[in-house]
Amino acid sequence: MDPREKRIAEALRVLADLGMPAAQRNERSALCLLALVGLNARSPWSDCNSPLMGITPIMAWAREHFAKEYAPNTRETFRRQTMHQFVQGGVALYNPDKPDRPVNSPHAVYQIEPTCLTVLRSFGTDG
Repeated sequence: MDPREKRIAEALRVLADLGMPAAQRNERSALCLLALVGLNARSPWSDCNSPLMGITPIMAWAREHFAKEYAPNTRETFRRQTMHQFVQGGVALYNPDKPDRPVNSPHAVYQIEPTCLTVLRSFGTDG
């Protein structure tokens, strides 16, 4: 299996293990999770980190690291059908750098939740 496809499959397993609903266990959501922790196809899970990322940078990251191209008009799909549920499910934080940022701000960002980051760093280990 191609390393990129293997990593996406691992991310799908993580989403299932985290209890995400079936609607969020898809390639788009797997790529969002991987972008939120900055994990490419060859990095170990222990290298996960927690950058602040907006929707457009998440989409650009998927294109750069996984050769997955999404049309610009799918930003709302990313926001409404993945990131919103990640925030509700405790997987990601919304605007942790500035919680009072307006909802419609073009500067909105997401970040992996710290406890979730710790769990992801141990993926594939006995821990």
